[in-house]
Amino acid sequence: MVFSSLEFLFWFLPAFLLLYYIASDRYKNYVLLFASLFFYAYGEPLYLLLMIFSIVVNYGLSHVMINKDTGEASKFILAISLVIDFGILFVFKYFNFFVSNINNCFGYAFIPLLNLTLPLGISFYTFQISSYMVDIYRGKYDVEKNIIKFATYVSMFPQLIAGPIVSFDEVKNDLDNKKINLASIEKGLEIFIIGLVYKVLLANNISSLWNDVNTMGPYGINAGTAWLGSWGFSMQLYFDFFGYSLMAIGLGKAMGFNLPKNFNNPYMAVSLTDFWRRWHITLSRWFKNYVYIPLGGNRCSKIRHIFNLLVVWLLTGLWHGADWNFVLWGLFTCIVLILEKFFLHKFLDKSRILGHIYMLILIPVFWTIFNISDLNVLVLYLKRMFFIPLDGFVAANTMTTFIHLIKRYWCLLLICIVCATPIPFKLFAKKHKSIICKIILFVLFWLCVYELVFGSNNPFLYFRF
Repeated sequence: MVFSSLEFLFWFLPAFLLLYYIASDRYKNYVLLFASLFFYAYGEPLYLLLMIFSIVVNYGLSHVMINKDTGEASKFILAISLVIDFGILFVFKYFNFFVSNINNCFGYAFIPLLNLTLPLGISFYTFQISSYMVDIYRGKYDVEKNIIKFATYVSMFPQLIAGPIVSFDEVKNDLDNKKINLASIEKGLEIFIIGLVYKVLLANNISSLWNDVNTMGPYGINAGTAWLGSWGFSMQLYFDFFGYSLMAIGLGKAMGFNLPKNFNNPYMAVSLTDFWRRWHITLSRWFKNYVYIPLGGNRCSKIRHIFNLLVVWLLTGLWHGADWNFVLWGLFTCIVLILEKFFLHKFLDKSRILGHIYMLILIPVFWTIFNISDLNVLVLYLKRMFFIPLDGFVAANTMTTFIHLIKRYWCLLLICIVCATPIPFKLFAKKHKSIICKIILFVLFWLCVYELVFGSNNPFLYFRF
């Protein structure tokens, strides 16, 4: 079940909110936990047991860890929990990738592959559980004694399958004392509708642009069409993920939780460094707090600093998917960030216009590497983007195709560009109390419903990652 589905909008959500609001404060966590487990089991009934196993094991180990008299014993317990958590993640997400590459080296199936599907949200809840265990070990906050509250933190359905990645201290007080009133419910549902609009009306529709270009393939397009297709995917990915994050934050607010902001106008960035302060903020924060800083961060030699960045970005690439294009994407990101830090920033800092032009070129390349898993096709597509001949092949009527796509998608692309700026939320902040704003949101909601009923395209990209 996804937020942008009729089952969720007209069945699960109304029933849940009704039970949640009529329940006393003492039982709201029980309602939320049961609903979250049901929400997960609706799509992954078998793997619900896997998530429950992770919850129970880590709850028990966290209590064992704080009862140890020596730091070494606590460190050993922490290591056990991390091995279990990331071991499960490895088996389901990465085992076949590594085994396939080992088998390729030997030239035959030296190790058999596992016939497993990837459990929904396993990367997200694994990161939340591991951050909790590390924070308990560091003494950042006290261990949670109530297993219902701990299980609710891990399985909370608004952010379970696509984030934001929440640390326990961000929701601990809300788990104990929820501040719910009509204003917070109204504001939360308004944010949810905006996220739904971004997902259904923008991401779902602009996805057709990339699908059209991808269908023609690198040999059937010219450079202009290649750039247009990459920008189409860039917009789809942004509004798909940003929309889902907004829906999660809006639902959290309506339920009395203040979930952290996950995006801050990333396409307004003036460098890739700036971009990663704005895109998937909670993921960047997790890698900073639990990988980058423990490795030494930037308080070390230049060589060590570069090594730390390389580790973080190779892991970030693999976090998104077990395939070589994600490894290349992480490596590409790392190289650009290093170039910016030691060379490019002196030029980019002189002019924001120059920075925006730089990112206008970089973002489509960045997401093209992320998007195309077939490395041969990726190379051909990048060649096409940069006017490099494809073995002397020249496709016919490529300019006609480019003009046709421009005519078909220019209006939607323009709307996406405007919505990728701070303008919509500045207007919302000023006018959200007006009746006109509420009427517009009401109309947009039913347009989304119409699109879900009669549209044929409702993917969710981050299920892939």
